[in-house]
Amino acid sequence: MDEKPTILIIDDEIKILEIVKTFLESKGYNVLCAITGEDGLAQFYNFSPVLIFLDLMLPGIAGEQVCQKIRETSSVPIIMLTAKVSEEDLVSGLDYGADDYITKPFG
Repeated sequence: MDEKPTILIIDDEIKILEIVKTFLESKGYNVLCAITGEDGLAQFYNFSPVLIFLDLMLPGIAGEQVCQKIRETSSVPIIMLTAKVSEEDLVSGLDYGADDYITKPFG
């Protein structure tokens, strides 16, 4: 039996979650969603996704800390999906361990 790869989206904007989830599911992925850093970490540890989309501005644990915690045990690709748009923010996101950085709004 061929299992679909799982992608985790951690973002507190419900519209973003719905849009990205719908798109990824249409491409054949299993998609998990979390709206807090704590829930995102729990889903990461429980389901071992192959890719993570991670917002930086989350309630509770910030996205930067979530990224650092994941990097302690995994090299899973992490794409920051955030409204922080400065070059300094981009560099910081990559320094925390992200593999790429996409700013909102996105097309």
